[in-house]
Amino acid sequence: MKKLPEKACASPAHARDRARTAQPTPSNLLAGLNEIDREALFGIGQRHTYAKGEPVFSVGGSSDCVHFLISGKVRISQPSPLGREVTLWYCLPGEIFGLAEVAHGGDRTVSASAVEEAEVLSVAQGDFKDLLVRRPQVALLSMQALSSRLRVLGEICVNLVADDVATRIAKLILRLSARYGERGKNEIRLNIPLTHQEIADMVGTSRQTVSSTLMQLKRQGVLSIENRRILIESEELLSGLTQGGATRE
Repeated sequence: MKKLPEKACASPAHARDRARTAQPTPSNLLAGLNEIDREALFGIGQRHTYAKGEPVFSVGGSSDCVHFLISGKVRISQPSPLGREVTLWYCLPGEIFGLAEVAHGGDRTVSASAVEEAEVLSVAQGDFKDLLVRRPQVALLSMQALSSRLRVLGEICVNLVADDVATRIAKLILRLSARYGERGKNEIRLNIPLTHQEIADMVGTSRQTVSSTLMQLKRQGVLSIENRRILIESEELLSGLTQGGATRE
């Protein structure tokens, strides 16, 4: 993997504090570590800052490091047979990524790029494996993070088989809102930008179908879209749509 130049970063203590107080998610590994394990992890890692759109690693690159997101957002994607980059998930502060290839070896099969300026802690593969042996809690939380992602991917596979396209889109928006949503008084704003093509790639349909479905949801008062960010105006109506039938598109 090509090493990117390290840029100005916050102090180690400041970085650890930001990671610890980041938005809680099921896979927020850094928030789950005790102070001793957190110090040990940061002690063997190197911090780098990536500009918006800059790759952390790319498909085919070396899997010599595992990464932890301190701040910002990182998009994990994989090229489709048609050449499009399909978004698999987004990493939020505190989460681990780039772990799968470290576990089974080989080159990267996915890419990771910064959605916005992101600070990342990178730990060499050998050092991370040694840490897992010495720090059982780190090993347990890493396993939980992988399990959480496997559950989500399993649900996606079931949805692709069982649900019609409108139901898949509704479930995707609800799933994203649970992880990336900012809840207001009467609405939920997704804190990630999404194009219609990215939504289509995540639910297995065409961009045109996504556009027409979202337009229908807007007419029904379920949601609106501002600057490629979805604003859920009626969580109740959207949840009701996830109970739809299994008519295939």
